[in-house]
Amino acid sequence: MTRTRTPRPSERPRTADGDLVNVGLLVLALTIGTVQLFVLPLVLLPRNPAWGWILVPITLTTTPFWSLIHESIHGSLLRSRTCNDRMGRILAVVYGSPFAMLKVGHLLHHRYSRVRERSEVYDPTKSSRQAAVLLFYLKLFGGLYLLEVLALLLTPMPERAIRALGRWVEAPDSVGGLVLERVAQPVVLRRFRTDAAAIVVVHTAAFVAYGAQGWMLLAAIGCRALIISLSDNAYHYGTELESPRAAMNLRLPRGLERFALSFNLHDVHHRHPGLRWYELRSRFDAEGGRYHLGWFSAVARQLRGPIELT
Repeated sequence: MTRTRTPRPSERPRTADGDLVNVGLLVLALTIGTVQLFVLPLVLLPRNPAWGWILVPITLTTTPFWSLIHESIHGSLLRSRTCNDRMGRILAVVYGSPFAMLKVGHLLHHRYSRVRERSEVYDPTKSSRQAAVLLFYLKLFGGLYLLEVLALLLTPMPERAIRALGRWVEAPDSVGGLVLERVAQPVVLRRFRTDAAAIVVVHTAAFVAYGAQGWMLLAAIGCRALIISLSDNAYHYGTELESPRAAMNLRLPRGLERFALSFNLHDVHHRHPGLRWYELRSRFDAEGGRYHLGWFSAVARQLRGPIELT
């Protein structure tokens, strides 16, 4: 059987409607980010502290916000590569982690998922059950996002120190060393440092704007960390090892699927990473796709904890 390759985004014609929708989503996402970071503390909270409740729906936009960054990582957000990457970097500043780090990590995820990257699996000959449980739940309940933010600590480190750190954390069941090795490349590191500086400036200014109510922003960021960390590996938990394309399509009501920018069709995405978010549903239908689990069920079943390698 002849294997067909899904064309890269740049190889396929874009529709005007697709570009227009993505531009609209970008404007909406950056407006929401601006409201969260500055409009709320400077304009709304001084009038009435009850305005702080709008952080609840804002936090619930975490998934589509990440989905837009994800589109930019794959070069699918905007037709111009330059504009695509610039918008990805701006979104990542609001998100709180440099785009260079997110892009390197995600592309390595596509290459090594279920091979080196299998966060719920532990080897009992190398780690105790207790240690595996502790690390697993720390990552599941916010730790993944925290690691992405802590990457800012790499900013003042010289290139050779980052490479040395990469060699130190290198392990056959992790992509951490590979991520650091790629971030240490001069062009990538320069962009990483620029974006890290922007993140520090923007978020420091936001906390100053919130003043005594900074706990509200901290709580919103904490909820973002929980959403990101809980959902990240739900699409891969318990799937076949040594198979980078192994992922699950998770059932969501159609309205929530659109809200998540079809991120729930993750099996389709891993097999056809060149497809844009609005093309995933039609490919799923054309292939007679099936759902492996419901989205909420898949997230909840991770609470079973780490899985012993057999």
